[in-house]
Amino acid sequence: MDWRRSRQSENVVTGGAARLGGGVGLGGVAIVVLVGLVMGRSPLEILGQLVNMNGGGQYESGEDVRPTTPEQGEQVQFVRAILGSTEDTWEEVFSAAGKSYPAPRLVLFGGAVESACGRASAAVGPFYCPNDAQVYLDLQFFRDMEQRFHAAGDLARAYVIAHEVGHHLQNVLGGMSAVDRARQRGASMEGAEGLSVRLELQADCFAGVWANRSEERLHWLEPGDVESALAAATAIGDDALQRQAQGYVVPDSFTHGTSQQRVRWFKAGLKSGDIANCDTFKADQL
Repeated sequence: MDWRRSRQSENVVTGGAARLGGGVGLGGVAIVVLVGLVMGRSPLEILGQLVNMNGGGQYESGEDVRPTTPEQGEQVQFVRAILGSTEDTWEEVFSAAGKSYPAPRLVLFGGAVESACGRASAAVGPFYCPNDAQVYLDLQFFRDMEQRFHAAGDLARAYVIAHEVGHHLQNVLGGMSAVDRARQRGASMEGAEGLSVRLELQADCFAGVWANRSEERLHWLEPGDVESALAAATAIGDDALQRQAQGYVVPDSFTHGTSQQRVRWFKAGLKSGDIANCDTFKADQL
């Protein structure tokens, strides 16, 4: 993926980290939670749980994540390029509908971070906070993604960012608030047909739409890129994660969808390039 072809976003924030006093290592958090959050599980519930796990959230001033080595500088440039491509994609879509796209900021952090959704350690993985309309990402996650789950490749990493931006679209378009109202009325969030799964699969589809439209504009994909993204989607399905963590699958506890579903909806967006094909809430079959 020739990501350098993209305009770099000015909406990436570095140096805004906080370090958790007690610390929660990646090994201390269940794999289902760690990777289930790769694609942005609703943070309001998860962040609160992680604060409790960490003794009430004892925080002190954190490490600086501004790049100090060429490798770190390239990672930040990659994030800026991918975020810039999402901005150009969604600005194009919104403009065609006579609307303006309010781009999110992306906060790079190390160790832990405090957001409008609560305080969280890096163990939560990347997440989107609707309360401040920001995406949060610890760059160490990309290495963990490759080493622990064999999800490597530029498009696999870009897919993570595009999915979180997909949650931002849901927030802007009112989907998140609609799901929250349904939850308050007693609608089921978890489970194979739950609203959480539908929310996550729609964000996967939005990521596919981004991949389609950015390729049309930039012609930046290379052989193997799409396969790497599909491999990442496969690796983070609820069924795959549960088998890895506990050896069996519990569909009633699904929050993101199966590997097959995640691949299917990403491919739906990738093939069509149209968000109209991403209405997972009306789909009879996920």
